[in-house]
Amino acid sequence: MGTSRRTALQMGIGAAVAAGVASRASASTTTSPDSPALIVSTWDFGAAANAAAFAKLQNGGSLLDAVEAGAQVPEADVSNHSVGLGGYPDRDGHVTLDAIIMHGDGRVGAVAALEGFVHAISVARRVMEKTPHTFLVGEGARQFALEQGFAEQNLLTPEAEKAWREWLKTAQYQPVANIENMKADDLKGRPGHRGSSLDHDTIGLLACDPGGQLAGSCTTSGMAFKLRGRVGDSPQAGCGLFVEGGVGASASTGVGEEVTRIAGTARVVASMRAGMSPQDACREAVMHIAKLRGDAVRDAQVGFLAIDTKGNVGAYALLPGFTYAVTDRSGKTTIYPSKSLAAG
Repeated sequence: MGTSRRTALQMGIGAAVAAGVASRASASTTTSPDSPALIVSTWDFGAAANAAAFAKLQNGGSLLDAVEAGAQVPEADVSNHSVGLGGYPDRDGHVTLDAIIMHGDGRVGAVAALEGFVHAISVARRVMEKTPHTFLVGEGARQFALEQGFAEQNLLTPEAEKAWREWLKTAQYQPVANIENMKADDLKGRPGHRGSSLDHDTIGLLACDPGGQLAGSCTTSGMAFKLRGRVGDSPQAGCGLFVEGGVGASASTGVGEEVTRIAGTARVVASMRAGMSPQDACREAVMHIAKLRGDAVRDAQVGFLAIDTKGNVGAYALLPGFTYAVTDRSGKTTIYPSKSLAAG
């Protein structure tokens, strides 16, 4: 991004600095923003990620700088048990991370089953910028991260290890819908899900500048106590994240296996390319999953979030409870409840 472009971006988003404190929209009044969005992300905790992304833009950073900085916030949060440091391990006790970063011009980098590095999103960006590839996994991703100078460390915190050992007593595996926004009292009697308001899964973050340029990021440690080697939708272009210049961008959250079955975010963006609004495109993807899978997704949560080149935003989910954070060009952030199939 050149100097003139940075100046135009800064003028477009105004002089406000995001405070990381979000207001909450009432479900009875609205479920989508009225003004153009600059940054959108999944779940309540996306507000803090949006603030970091907004600050990066205010300081002259590019859209890729912004979506990377936003993703780094939950990655470094030890109280967040499904993104980065402190993430719950797989059933063998290994914390493995997946991440992807993508620009509307087709640049993309991703890593999966990465162990030992807090900021998987930054390793993914290096894959994009320093290799001819788009996706590195496992030991190869680890070796690449070391070669690029990233510091290796143990990601299994005492709290996460304790939860894992507690889960081993029963080894019951059952994803909990909307665990992202649940508190501890909501999760009593569910082994391994020692939830708090900061227990959540994937963060997907999308940005669209006033000129219509797009970028996005997605990062996660995946489902708690998953089978070793499991990779969900998050790091797969067209599943957990998809960004297409001139059209729009989409991120997904929830049970990743259901998203991968339909290449969910690629489907959302394709619908936008065909003329659908971001809202209608997200709804169409959810309806397709429900039709395809029937009773198999009766208790599963899947949500899609999307933004077009004008800053229009949409979101839709299988079940009520999915929320998303929207930061407008002035830096104001609001958390919205998503519409859902189950709520009608």
